[in-house]
Amino acid sequence: MPKLTTLLKPLLLFTMLLIPIAASAHAILVKSQPAKDEEVTEAPKQIDLWFNDPVRSEYKALAVIDSDGKRVDKRDVEQDLLDGSHIHAGVEDLQPGTYTIRYRVVSQDTHIVTGKFQFTVKP
Repeated sequence: MPKLTTLLKPLLLFTMLLIPIAASAHAILVKSQPAKDEEVTEAPKQIDLWFNDPVRSEYKALAVIDSDGKRVDKRDVEQDLLDGSHIHAGVEDLQPGTYTIRYRVVSQDTHIVTGKFQFTVKP
């Protein structure tokens, strides 16, 4: 009679291959309004960012900086209640110029994701 461990090893290996392993991925910015490097003729009232996956609700940040280094967002970043991949913040009345959007979110896998990009308001 074969040993119990000789029978269990192949069965255990086969079972492990059948169980799906959850893949953890960092959130990736997939869309923004205004878009990266976009030139707009009408200044936005709000900055919107969308990620490929929902982000955690705590520790999110979104800042808009003008070319003089002054922060011009309203410091009111919020996450959409129905779409956890969408965050947004209001901005002051933006004058013509180049603006930098900086963001920081926490992925569902708890990794911190940061980035920045620019857009321009044309006269």
